[in-house]
Amino acid sequence: MRKIVMFISALLLTANTVFLTACGNEKSSSNPYANVDAGEGVREKISERVNDSDLLEDVELENKTIKWFSDWNINPDESGKSKPPEVVVFEEKYGGKIEWVKCTYEDRYERLAKMINSGDGIDFFYAGNMDTFPKGVIRGMFVSVDEYIDFSTPLWKDVQAVNDSLIWNGKHYCTVLQTLGDKTGCVYNRKTIQEAGLQDPAELYAKGEWNWNTFHDMLKSFVDVENQRYGIDGWWFEFGLMGTTGKVPVAIENGKLVNNIGTPEMERVQNFMYSLYQTNCIAVGQKDFGWESRPEYIGEGKTLFYPVGLYEFYKTSDQWKERFGDDVFFVPMPKDPEADKYYVPVGMDAYVFIKGGSNPEGVAKYLECKRFTLLDVETKAVADKQFKSDYGWTDEMVEMQHEMQVLAEKNPSLDFSMGVSSDCNELLDNNLRYTSRGTPWNETYDSINAVIDTYIDEVNETNTDE
Repeated sequence: MRKIVMFISALLLTANTVFLTACGNEKSSSNPYANVDAGEGVREKISERVNDSDLLEDVELENKTIKWFSDWNINPDESGKSKPPEVVVFEEKYGGKIEWVKCTYEDRYERLAKMINSGDGIDFFYAGNMDTFPKGVIRGMFVSVDEYIDFSTPLWKDVQAVNDSLIWNGKHYCTVLQTLGDKTGCVYNRKTIQEAGLQDPAELYAKGEWNWNTFHDMLKSFVDVENQRYGIDGWWFEFGLMGTTGKVPVAIENGKLVNNIGTPEMERVQNFMYSLYQTNCIAVGQKDFGWESRPEYIGEGKTLFYPVGLYEFYKTSDQWKERFGDDVFFVPMPKDPEADKYYVPVGMDAYVFIKGGSNPEGVAKYLECKRFTLLDVETKAVADKQFKSDYGWTDEMVEMQHEMQVLAEKNPSLDFSMGVSSDCNELLDNNLRYTSRGTPWNETYDSINAVIDTYIDEVNETNTDE
């Protein structure tokens, strides 16, 4: 029952954390959306729930402002969201305020290093992009949260196991609020499916028949490159399919990074992607398509599938409909038919405390407020209504995202390829895509496996906890 109760907050948390906004290099930013509050009646209801609950500690914060360093704003912004419920909880319970210190996605680590050295007192940073841990810990950019967060308390016990799995040098550095199932969804146009005489993937999923085989059969039936009928578009599908095997390229097991590219599961998915290439099912690179993704082709009926993170739908409905058309829908990535369980690509809503931060106590309380929105049933009911109002989702879209969330929580597998090092990430990101461009897997494996082992061994040597 708790999983059912929790699913909309997964939407809200991800919507507030994954949507990327273009930004400049100013040290801080005034927010033109600062006067946007929560939806009608939300603040009153949340205030009532906060006052009635014993989940949150009754303390007075000496410093009520926390400094958030990111390329996106936790507060209301141009995505169309109202003030997030967790921010309302933070305001109502602790009088808290979040100051956004802007950066660009590309320069965030370089600028963060400079700000740490200059003693600017920036407090927290997003770890859900998967390139923060353990890389940033090894660089000394982040500090342990153990003084401020107790993962054994009722507020955190649901995610204690995943947080304990990320202990490094005997300490918690990465604070995971929730594993997330919206990392990659398979987006499609229902009108296109119907006109092609194919079965709706949502119906196949409901019957337990949505897997690599039915996915490939649909693609082969639809694709006709000469007549601008393309198969899979985008740059998310390769790692999205890898996530369905249950063996991510780089995992953390027993406190150590593990190289999984030599597993039977990786060989299986790589050979499957090679077969997609051989049957012209991959759009990018086809003649008349080019090397740029074309999401608008979903709405135009030219492309069958566009796997992508559901952040594309954490915008007002006019924005996502303009991009994909009125008949757009999504399902989980298709199941690996040989896997023991239904695995999906899994992300995490996670944060780290910055070295030299001015208010770690305040950050801990804010993160506890986010956990409160996940656990308090009535607050979640308010959040459900607000999410649908902000982003124009249908009940069916919400339910499908719920299905993805349940799969992620049942069978979590987090990929830390990006968290080893920039060199390791670049090597994996490029080479693990080559089979989908016509290179046999054995050639790629032989050329990179030993190098990946070296990168991982270097990082594991820095974790001295036994």
